[in-house]
Amino acid sequence: MQVAEGVDPPPLGLFGGNRPRGTGGDKLNTFSLWQYVLIAIAITLGAIYAAPNLFPPLPAIQIRSLDASVPVTQSTVRILEQALADAAIQPLEATLDGDQLLVSFADDEARLRAQEVAAARLNRDQGSYVIALAQASTTPQWLQDLGAKPMSLGLDLFGGAHFLLQVNMQDYLDRLVRDTAEGMRDKLIDERIRFIPGRKWVDDQAIRISFRNADDRDNARTALTDYVDFLVSERDVEGNPGLTFTLTEEKVASLEDRAISQNLTSLRNRVNELGVSEPQVQRLGRSRIVVDLPGIQDSARAKEILNKFANLEFRLAAAPASRRSQIESYDYQGRAQEILRRNIVTGNNVQDAQQGYDAETSQPQVNIELDNEGGRKMNAATKDNIGRAMAILFIEQKPRKRTREVDGETVTEFYTVEERRLISVATIQAALGFSFRITGLDLREAQDLALLLRAGALAAPMYIVEERTIGAQLGDENISRGWRSVTFGFVCVLLFMLVYYRWFGLAANIALTTNLMLLVAIMSVLGATLTLPGIAGIVLTVGMAVDANVLIFSRIREELKELAPQQAIQAGFDRALLTITDANVTTFFVAIILLSIGSGPVRGFAVTLAVGIATSMFTAILVTRGVINLMYGRRKLESLKI
Repeated sequence: MQVAEGVDPPPLGLFGGNRPRGTGGDKLNTFSLWQYVLIAIAITLGAIYAAPNLFPPLPAIQIRSLDASVPVTQSTVRILEQALADAAIQPLEATLDGDQLLVSFADDEARLRAQEVAAARLNRDQGSYVIALAQASTTPQWLQDLGAKPMSLGLDLFGGAHFLLQVNMQDYLDRLVRDTAEGMRDKLIDERIRFIPGRKWVDDQAIRISFRNADDRDNARTALTDYVDFLVSERDVEGNPGLTFTLTEEKVASLEDRAISQNLTSLRNRVNELGVSEPQVQRLGRSRIVVDLPGIQDSARAKEILNKFANLEFRLAAAPASRRSQIESYDYQGRAQEILRRNIVTGNNVQDAQQGYDAETSQPQVNIELDNEGGRKMNAATKDNIGRAMAILFIEQKPRKRTREVDGETVTEFYTVEERRLISVATIQAALGFSFRITGLDLREAQDLALLLRAGALAAPMYIVEERTIGAQLGDENISRGWRSVTFGFVCVLLFMLVYYRWFGLAANIALTTNLMLLVAIMSVLGATLTLPGIAGIVLTVGMAVDANVLIFSRIREELKELAPQQAIQAGFDRALLTITDANVTTFFVAIILLSIGSGPVRGFAVTLAVGIATSMFTAILVTRGVINLMYGRRKLESLKI
């Protein structure tokens, strides 16, 4: 190729050691020492933080105590090891870290069998332990000390946990009817409307109230018009004029939709508190919810939080003149404490809750902030009851399961056990407002209660009916196919660039390899979850990274028609920069839009694409240029093969 003579060198460029016009050409296509150091640091950090992905995790089970009185100790480890030995299951390693035990296994089949053995041995009578599927890291300790960790894999690549939760609609509807009946009773008493006492109002999700005459019945119907969820009919009850409030099928379906919607919102908030990337929480059928947690590291903690139904009720202590039907009695610090049935506010009115410590006693506490409605109710109830005690009732519904024989088959039944206890009884010193604190809890209870209150109360109790991970065969197949596509495309691009562009192609290949390494490193540091669409984003990134080098090399070829080789290289990089920037920035904006409005697999693709664009810009402009400067800088070139 002929090079034109007598043409002035290009002006000072953005990269490389260009010189002003009229000076010698020995400084063209060189980097300063700091630029090489910058590239070396980036490549070194990329190699360190991408390295954990070479160490795949092992299948494991994670055991965490639900009861502070039954902690996970070395004794628990010995009991579990003996149970596994009796079942001919060989664990690889058992690690006790604080209040949790992680036991790893050679394959997924052994892990699933070990979970069943551990549940049968440790949770014989009471569910004192959470036993969840997990993964044990095999990353070397020195990498962990540097904060390096592998990328989390999505559920389609076998990473994370899958939970199927059953919403207990029957308990929800029964509780709603009972609470409604209690509210109706209070309303009639406040309105001084007489009814016949001493009989059970609630029967099969219907409320039946009897009166001595029709006038009282008519007045009661007018007073109870606010209860719109019930169909009202005037029917005699035990031979007396009465009102029957019934939940119709349409009302039941509407209430179930309301409960599912509130539970979905609360579960999403709970999952967000766990810090899980790209979770999926969605309804399945009429009364089930599916929760997929990709890449989760603490599945026992997730299982514990998802499976917990807890709430608070703030009530006034019973007064001497209180009706016996409106009083409940609970044990508190060794004595019977009578409180009113009617609530002031509940956990549903909590706007924010944070776990903290009492400044005087250093005991755990929960700092509560109520919403507007809750604050007004609390202030109205306490300003007229200064000097009277107020109690805080902690209500927890714990899931249980039992087996029984039905027609000769063993059937597993799920049910809940409700535990109620007073955690605080204190005298009201002044009118309370929107903020106050709760004491009387241990650290675990305070942390969990704060999290559950922040997430919002569940409308209906739930229990986990299925827990699993994606099958190993499916996950391995997805990973194999995805990475085969990346490898095949990567090798084809490397060969093409090497054959077509020769030494320039070698420089591009080095930059392309660096680009992939940096992409994996950044996604690992960010904690992004890699899914199959994410692998597609990596393949696209490979193509875009090569495209930038092709633009540069094509521009160098054009410049060789008019400039000397060294000047053509310099001009090719400088003049292709604007085109490369325009193309990548517009694509980056699209990735940001997908990231902001997309969900699930779309977000996974967008994250990979956005990170890939940033790394490809760095490697195409700096790494490729640095390698070419090392090859051709400070050399007197008569011709250039590209």
